[in-house]
Amino acid sequence: MGCLEFLKDFFLGFWDYETPKVMVVKDRKLGVIYRAVQLLVITYFIWYVFISQQAYQETETRPESSVYTEMRGVAMLGDSVQDTTEYVRPSEGGDVISTILRREVTHDQTQGTCAEHYNVANANCTKDSDCSQGEIDFDGHGQRTGRCIPYYNYTFKTCEIKTWCPIEEYAVVREQALEQAINFTVFIKNAIHFPKFKVLRGNIKPNKPKKLSRCHYHPETNPYCPVFSLGFIAAQAREKFSELCRTGGIIGVFINWKCDFDVDPSECIPTYSFRRLDMRKNLPSSGYYYRFAKYYHKDGVEYRTLIKAYGIRLDVIVHGHAGRFSLIPTLINMVTAMTSVGICSIICDWIMLTFIDKNEVFSEKKFDDVSKKPSQQITTDLTLTSFGSTHSDLSDGVPL
Repeated sequence: MGCLEFLKDFFLGFWDYETPKVMVVKDRKLGVIYRAVQLLVITYFIWYVFISQQAYQETETRPESSVYTEMRGVAMLGDSVQDTTEYVRPSEGGDVISTILRREVTHDQTQGTCAEHYNVANANCTKDSDCSQGEIDFDGHGQRTGRCIPYYNYTFKTCEIKTWCPIEEYAVVREQALEQAINFTVFIKNAIHFPKFKVLRGNIKPNKPKKLSRCHYHPETNPYCPVFSLGFIAAQAREKFSELCRTGGIIGVFINWKCDFDVDPSECIPTYSFRRLDMRKNLPSSGYYYRFAKYYHKDGVEYRTLIKAYGIRLDVIVHGHAGRFSLIPTLINMVTAMTSVGICSIICDWIMLTFIDKNEVFSEKKFDDVSKKPSQQITTDLTLTSFGSTHSDLSDGVPL
């Protein structure tokens, strides 16, 4: 029966109506808290929501963008002249471009058999039976022939493999770093389109293209000159250029468009930031390098020059955010702000009933339980007493 009574009370109580009751509490501390919380809520919505975040605008955060890059510069590496054809990959430009700063070259490799490197697992041997014929180690350089041979001019032996010989670790020549590349420049052309607002913007002024060959980017004096030196990029990313020459690295070039189309769209100018993207701190995954080969024929035999290139790779990443006044988000945020002011009353009611109302005086005033009951007829008994007179005085005969 107890459970049924509980369910009945819960069901009937579910249909009760609650309405706020206005009660003025003469308490100075509670009043100060109430106005302070109100001030915080109103300040938050005015300063942060409407002014800082511009919540009165409709926004677009996924614009359409295109990027074109071009590396410029000439340097000397010993007696050799290095131009963009030698050190820039890829040559056609795009949102990713890299430049070679240091090379490790293995000359005159040809297809044949030679000794495997001794750091490869199970490559060291003393007799032919230690080498399995036809086995391929994916961390090695080729297919094993089953013979155990001396490691080039050394006394110890390793397994013989079929590969491009001589192997890179034995015959590599490490060239000097291209330190003059610190003055190389990168031209980054970016166009961005906001379809919702039908606005197309670019980071170059269309009527002044010739000045780009003589300028460098500066956020105040040359904001429309997207030409950056590699030294400037490394400095902005807080990296040492000499260290990048040694290990290579990946640097992100972030183009940030934050546009307010309530004003003239020409006021929308991008900002640039630079940050190292690859892992460093002497980890195996740090730095940036890749290999490629140049092939040629001599006396009917195919040769190749294997090049391991260390350099800087620039990843151009475009972010766009645009806004324009709209009535709908303005009304939504204004209603949210006015509703949030009601939180002040809830907080102060909790403080009043929890910490101030020790004798439950405020609780009795704040909460009333009003039930609708049928009215009952009230009867009044009157007693009339006559003292022999023909007139009656109701006031004398009514008992008090």
